[in-house]
Amino acid sequence: MNGSKELNRRDFIKISSLFLAGTAAMSTMTTKAFSGGNSAHAEEGGREEQVVHSLCEHCFWRCGIAAHVRNGTIYKITGSKYHPLSNGKLCPRGTGGIGQIYDPDRLAHPLIRETKGGKSTFRKATWDEAISFTAEKLFAIKEKYGPEAIAMLHHGYGYTFFKKMLMSFGVNKFSKPSFDFCCGPRHQGYTLTYGHGAGTPEGIDIINSKYILFFGAHFGENMHNTAVQEISEGIRRGLRIVVFDPRFSTLAGKADKWLPIKPGTDIAMLQALTNVLITENLYDREFVAEYTIGFEELRSEIEKMTPEKASVITDISADDIREIARTFAHHAPAAAVHPGRRTQWYGDGTQRSRSMAILNALVGNYKMKGGMVKYEKFKMPKGETHHYPEFHKKIWSKYPLFVKGKPENSIASHEVIEQTLDERIKAWLVYGVNVPETITLGRKIALEAINKVDFLVAVDTLPMEVTGYADVVLPECTYLERYDDLDKGRPYRTPYVALRQPVVEPMYDSKPGNQIAAMLANKLGLQGVFEEDVETYLDKKLKKAGSSLAEVKKTGVLLGKPTDLYRKPDKKLTFKTPSGKIELASSQLREAGFDAVPRYIRHPEPPQGFYRMLTGRKPMLTFGRTANNRFLNELPTAKENEVWVNTHVARKHSLDHGEYVRLKNQAGVVSEFPIKVKVTERIRQDAVYMVHGYGHNYKKLQWAYGKGASHNELVSDTEVDKAIGAVGFQNNFVTFIKEA
Repeated sequence: MNGSKELNRRDFIKISSLFLAGTAAMSTMTTKAFSGGNSAHAEEGGREEQVVHSLCEHCFWRCGIAAHVRNGTIYKITGSKYHPLSNGKLCPRGTGGIGQIYDPDRLAHPLIRETKGGKSTFRKATWDEAISFTAEKLFAIKEKYGPEAIAMLHHGYGYTFFKKMLMSFGVNKFSKPSFDFCCGPRHQGYTLTYGHGAGTPEGIDIINSKYILFFGAHFGENMHNTAVQEISEGIRRGLRIVVFDPRFSTLAGKADKWLPIKPGTDIAMLQALTNVLITENLYDREFVAEYTIGFEELRSEIEKMTPEKASVITDISADDIREIARTFAHHAPAAAVHPGRRTQWYGDGTQRSRSMAILNALVGNYKMKGGMVKYEKFKMPKGETHHYPEFHKKIWSKYPLFVKGKPENSIASHEVIEQTLDERIKAWLVYGVNVPETITLGRKIALEAINKVDFLVAVDTLPMEVTGYADVVLPECTYLERYDDLDKGRPYRTPYVALRQPVVEPMYDSKPGNQIAAMLANKLGLQGVFEEDVETYLDKKLKKAGSSLAEVKKTGVLLGKPTDLYRKPDKKLTFKTPSGKIELASSQLREAGFDAVPRYIRHPEPPQGFYRMLTGRKPMLTFGRTANNRFLNELPTAKENEVWVNTHVARKHSLDHGEYVRLKNQAGVVSEFPIKVKVTERIRQDAVYMVHGYGHNYKKLQWAYGKGASHNELVSDTEVDKAIGAVGFQNNFVTFIKEA
């Protein structure tokens, strides 16, 4: 690519069907099974049966799976009975993994962009050609601009080998886009308050709780396997649930009480609940006095937010607010506010999360049965430390309280976009991120940055939209065909280390990420980054933990001792905050120039005839990995997304249930594809709701193309949390254009 300044210097290239799996030899559809996992074979009618235990990759939860192989082909995926997060169960996405590995639209060969006669095309390349070209480009950009001109955008656990390679090359701009709008505010909100994050699974003792408040958490649709199992068990044991949500969600259908709160008013509601606890002396005075700091500052802020005032703001009655606060206090400490997920809706996500953390602290539920708990991770012995250039320790984000100590992030993804637009970043390595449909600044700005970047290499399994803009496409094999680094386990009741191992050999000309990263390291002249093959590497790590690769392959998991969850009466609690206490008023926020105590700020109202655009997920689809899954897309409710419209709004706009409309946002952007109308009483009149991840405009994704409307396409306005850099996008509003 040259440095010319024409408007579209990076054309979108339609990847030829010649480069996709559908045209490869069909004999490769039956592949050789690996002998790992539970290698007890069963003969059934002359057919060889095998079960291999590994990890799912269809969302970040990484549940344990049991892949069932017959004559070298995976025919079924179930939940692993050995893995503590799956407990023998799996969500629809996980069971649909066969649709990814045997997807005829899979990328089958490395591709290199070339221009002939002024037209850009892809050509099939050998791995050596593609890796050499990538290495040459990265080396040249580093030499000319420095390693800070290279960034990696990633999603999925397989990024770790690429990160190690790039860090050895001096690069340290790594960004996980989900930080911007999902986990970042929650992690920092709880860390600023308690000194540690909320955890995944969240540190709420759901199965023993008596009363839990949920604010917009879509469990049952978001389908976090462990959480759904625990909520179900909690309800069986008598758990009562209260759901604050503008929409009657699946979780609301299981609730004792659903309160259709006005969007953008959660902090006001949380302040009002706090007001009742404090003014009626329902809080745990002994716990607050001993283990918290900033109580008087909190009291001063929330005393203005009476239930009556909050009722006007939130559309929830003062009587309901008082009843819920009193019931919450009555059941405490076996009561909790759940921290939720996808916590950045506006620009106040960190303070919204802190408001929840504070409400938990006031009732003294920390490390109490049925309350807030702190799970532990498996204690892996430290291995040999790889020495990276000092440069790698730098945090590039300009936001003062951007997450530190999290290996996947040194900069927010929207900052990568911004630094590309102002030409500080010249090259991207994109791993598993469909940038046009993922970046929270919206599709238009993402495409502007893609057009600006000098070199883009995409590592993916499918021809997602981002691959059409790449200079090099490196086809990674699916999670069912490769090893990844050890999953050192999420903190949980039973700490664990889990293994992703290949179930069958890689198909077509795709390769595991660990091999691709090692090939790049060699071409870049990086010595000692990957000293051995991946199996030797994993075996060494597991032997330090008292096991071995051969042993862990049998079940896919190595278990530790159960977490000691509850507080000991004779042992004082400690917190890794500056004060050593739970900070109701955050010293770190104050020192950085922000409100030490959460404060409600009013958000913009919809223009006349427009409605706030809310978004969420379906249980069978999430992220780009399931967008083109033909088995999941065959499910009637998964084929397309719908726009939920209140009955009164539908009548006002003459909309019929089941008809198709295009959506137009407040900036005049009209959805490329139409979306089906769902007329319902289950949503407020000032909002509409749609599932994101639809409306793909790349025809090679034959099961995803044109199905519904793209939420990201309709994002024009964003609001940044200036403390941590997270991006909110729910100040976007839409109206309807009826199809002819």
